[in-house]
Amino acid sequence: MAVHGARALGTGVLAALTAVGALTACSSAANADGRLQVVTSTDAYASIVRAVAGHRVDVTALITSTAQDPHSFEASGRDELAVSRAGVLIENGGGYDDFMARLRQASGSSAVTLNVVALSGHHAPAGGELNEHVWYDFAAVTALVHRLVAVLGAKRPRDVGAFRSGARRFLARLRGLEQTEASLRRRFAGTPVAITEPVPLYLLDACGLVNRTPEQFSVGVESGNGVSASVLQRTLALFDRHAVRMLVYNAQTTGAETTRARAAAAANAIPAVPVTETLPPGTGYLSWMQANLTAVGKALAR
Repeated sequence: MAVHGARALGTGVLAALTAVGALTACSSAANADGRLQVVTSTDAYASIVRAVAGHRVDVTALITSTAQDPHSFEASGRDELAVSRAGVLIENGGGYDDFMARLRQASGSSAVTLNVVALSGHHAPAGGELNEHVWYDFAAVTALVHRLVAVLGAKRPRDVGAFRSGARRFLARLRGLEQTEASLRRRFAGTPVAITEPVPLYLLDACGLVNRTPEQFSVGVESGNGVSASVLQRTLALFDRHAVRMLVYNAQTTGAETTRARAAAAANAIPAVPVTETLPPGTGYLSWMQANLTAVGKALAR
């Protein structure tokens, strides 16, 4: 799901944040014990930073729960202060978390900003829309980790060895997830599936699965603009005709179209796999992605 419009900061919030920025302009971007402050738009990226840097940095994620609706996210005073004091900011980019740019501008932040969409190299296809959910693309995450080590090392040269070690451990486990994708691709390449939103498409593509959902359906659900009756019927027919083997749906959003798709899948004994945009409770990035791949594999094997 794209994170748009409703995240606009009000005039009063911007004024308050500008004042915070003025008061903290001389901040060293470190906390009281000297640790570098890193702020990320979501907890997925915060988890990656913690895996690489450990206790050597303080990490604050602005969106931290699957119960938080990204469409209605509003920055708090604590969020604003965190951005103004950060030495490094990580944003998804691609229109997903535009509130980060507004917070940066309002606070006068001079933090190094890593934009994961820009690092990924992904662009909107001709005549289409960019799939901005790049944390489901392990190549994009790999690019982020390499850049993160360089930035953190420049900020804290004495800890560069520890950052590199953390990155090696993280990337070794990430390669294991890529091997799982390759295994699923060998078993299920070409298998047709359906989605409610483009959230998991990078992962599904890496597993060799083919999305049969009408684009107007997933775009309409993601944007919240609704889906025409004809497009809805075409989508529901995928389940009635058993033209797909699995439905992957965004569990963080609700709506009539998603409910209808899930009901049609259930009525036809087609497995439905939930995915989220933020970390489920008690997980880190790697365990979260492993759980997603395990769920996909089990659903396809049914």
